[in-house]
Amino acid sequence: MENKKILIFEPWFFIFFGLFHLHRIWGLIDRNSYAEFWTGVLENKGLFYFVLMGVLAILCVLGIITFCKNLHNNYWWRWIYVFGGMYVLFDLFAIAVGLDFWNKLLLWMFDVNSPYWNIIWSFFVLLGGFVFVLGINLLRQRKR
Repeated sequence: MENKKILIFEPWFFIFFGLFHLHRIWGLIDRNSYAEFWTGVLENKGLFYFVLMGVLAILCVLGIITFCKNLHNNYWWRWIYVFGGMYVLFDLFAIAVGLDFWNKLLLWMFDVNSPYWNIIWSFFVLLGGFVFVLGINLLRQRKR
């Protein structure tokens, strides 16, 4: 029988990322202030930016390491660490080095006049809801 364990940080990983994505409800309620806030964060790169990016990067690396250490004994949801983590790490890298095409994509995503605004941000909200519920379920399972 396989000895799978839910590590102490794992539920909190998903709860954190879930809440991070769920905050995007703000973008569905008030496009202008949401876009203004996040484009300001991206352009100014102050303390908040570096703390947030550091936390996101550390969590992604921790998740990928967890996946790799349990390569033949993983839960299905640990694949999220690999695919989601690689995406987030690439996103952070692309922002940090100023990749032109990525900057254009971000500006397009924060275009409050885009007809795709609700689709983009609703997707992230749904993703956040799924990941948050997953985190809560993992927290319950871990406590058993």
